[in-house]
Amino acid sequence: MENKHIQEIINKEFRCLDKGFIRLIEIMGDDSSIVQAARVSYGKGTKSIREDRSLIRYLMRNSHTSPFEMVELKFHIRLPIFVARQWIRHRTANVNEYSGRYSEMTSDFYLPEKNQLRTQSTINKQGRSNDLIDESLTDEVIKSMETSQKNSYNEYIKYINQGIAREIARINLPLSSYTEWYWKIDLHNLFRFLKLRLDVHAQYEIRVYAETIANILKQILPISFEAFEDYMLNSITFSSSELYLLKEVFNNVDLKSISDDENILSKTELNEFIQKVTFINENILNKNKGI
Repeated sequence: MENKHIQEIINKEFRCLDKGFIRLIEIMGDDSSIVQAARVSYGKGTKSIREDRSLIRYLMRNSHTSPFEMVELKFHIRLPIFVARQWIRHRTANVNEYSGRYSEMTSDFYLPEKNQLRTQSTINKQGRSNDLIDESLTDEVIKSMETSQKNSYNEYIKYINQGIAREIARINLPLSSYTEWYWKIDLHNLFRFLKLRLDVHAQYEIRVYAETIANILKQILPISFEAFEDYMLNSITFSSSELYLLKEVFNNVDLKSISDDENILSKTELNEFIQKVTFINENILNKNKGI
């Protein structure tokens, strides 16, 4: 299960936003590492690729996460500070960030594309809506942002030249300033990061980085990423109350008519699906009876 794409991806720069990037610096392990960890075996090639794929999918489907933690990835990332502040909330990684105390900050700032200047959403209090603002106002706002960024940086350099300590001179710089860091994380927690940050409700700017990482993983860990897409990224969960509302639908499912001939589900997945439907039919009680 060796992947020749890994060496092609290492140190390759993937551009993000206007001045950012992601580079994969190192990776420890691959799809076969997950399989070996799960089997606690020695050496490669003890099973076929088909069987290895089935095992990885089984692990993902049943939330057996520790084998995925055997793969670690280290990235070099350049990103706006406001994106970094969202990113750092994922506390299961190791981070070493560019220091504005030791080194001078750069003059690079993020400016949004015109189509990203939108009104505040009335539904999602955290985010923007799909409604663009007037084009003349868009140009005015972007020009104002750019002017403010330049003035802020010029003041910063002025403070530095006046002998003010870098750690103090930097404090008026805006959140649009670019920073850099090394970010190391295991695959299980990286999938959890992507589950949240690939979501349509995630802020556009961090979603751009998440999409870039997803594209990298798709190339270097294709079997694991496929399982992630099928069982995490494109799946949802239901509460007991929601299942109660769906119970009538499931009661009408003819389980005997379902087969694995359509190549939608494997035999194991089909059995698991039948168990889920049976659980709903037998265990989700009427709300009035005390679920």
